[in-house]
Amino acid sequence: MSHQDLGLGSEGAKFGEQLGKAVRWLVTPDAFAGIRFREDCTWTPWLLVAAALVWVWSAEPTLTERFETAHSVVQEAFAVQHEFAGSYQAWMKMLVRWTTPLLDVLLVALRRRMRRRFARSRIAGWNVFAVDGSRFELPRTASNQQKYCPASCRGKRRGQRKSTRRGRAAKARRKKAENPQMWVTTMWHVGTGLPWDWRTGPSDSSERSHLLEMIAALPRACLVTADAGFVGYEYWKALWDAGHHFVIRVGANVKLLKDLGYVRQRNGLVYLWPDAAAAKRLPPLTLRLVVVHNGKHPVYLVTDILDAKELSDHDVVEIYRHRWGIEVYQPHCYSSEILYQVAA
Repeated sequence: MSHQDLGLGSEGAKFGEQLGKAVRWLVTPDAFAGIRFREDCTWTPWLLVAAALVWVWSAEPTLTERFETAHSVVQEAFAVQHEFAGSYQAWMKMLVRWTTPLLDVLLVALRRRMRRRFARSRIAGWNVFAVDGSRFELPRTASNQQKYCPASCRGKRRGQRKSTRRGRAAKARRKKAENPQMWVTTMWHVGTGLPWDWRTGPSDSSERSHLLEMIAALPRACLVTADAGFVGYEYWKALWDAGHHFVIRVGANVKLLKDLGYVRQRNGLVYLWPDAAAAKRLPPLTLRLVVVHNGKHPVYLVTDILDAKELSDHDVVEIYRHRWGIEVYQPHCYSSEILYQVAA
């Protein structure tokens, strides 16, 4: 199907050319040399990735219309001389089958490109990453319920009960709790505005546990910023042990201590030393507390960088202010993975 058949005209053709250049800039066909499809397959790994990107970014209202657009754009933008075989359903099965190995290659290519811009995209002199988690509603299919509902709801069977007002209310609450939701935790590079890493799971997933899983993939000596959902001795110490730094907002649920005497006392110096860590004879975390007023109430930020010459109070606030970008960005970041579940 051509662009003219789709009603895209010259604008669609121009979009296809631009997209083709973008895909070639990001990753070249030889990057997928280690991935082999069947000999009679009309798709190649590189073209399948290109079609998947077009499919995700397409503005058509239905998945099949997006597939038709992706099929046409890739056919013309990459000057493919043969016709691609397969229906939307067959293409989707192939995409689900090969997503993991293809995504691994694509992620390496994306990170390589991002690293080249790190020196020009620092915030207050630091390579800053923001981390945050969000839930996304999914269709109420059996497979989605089994994979993405809370553990307490998965696999349960209930017998028939007499219909009463109280029983109907309880049933409604259970039904709401059993609605499948995907939990997505994103590690977002603030300077480039691109995702660096992510984890997905059911709606009762722990974003802090996801953070622990993503620390190993961070570049050397970076700074992580997050809201009050990422507080805790274990998580901050893991960042510190890996050679990273952090700026994190804290609330009333975090007990910070003063005057423990581990380092010379000065303004803003505080400690995090929960009872569980003290019982294990683990040392306290020495932190710097920065308080700023947002016009309505004070905001409390902590960092492990104690020397204001390395990171001033103004820079602490500026870094946390940039964290807001992930709140705006995240709903679009995982549209591809959500669409896989919609199509399942």
